[in-house]
Amino acid sequence: MGHHQGMTSAAEISSLSSTLQELHDRVTSMAEGALSRGDEDMAHELFSVERSLDGALRRLRRFAQSG
Repeated sequence: MGHHQGMTSAAEISSLSSTLQELHDRVTSMAEGALSRGDEDMAHELFSVERSLDGALRRLRRFAQSG
């Protein structure tokens, strides 16, 4: 796959960022709920997913700013 394979529109990147942010927020809420219920294993896994989504958001936003 090419690095950019065609032009990606700013609107598409913005839409992806919004969707990832919503997913991040949902995962955070679930993780906090699991933690408050004492389900530390689930909370740990969900917070790990949250960190991955943070990284994905940063990369996507950086890409949007570079274009």
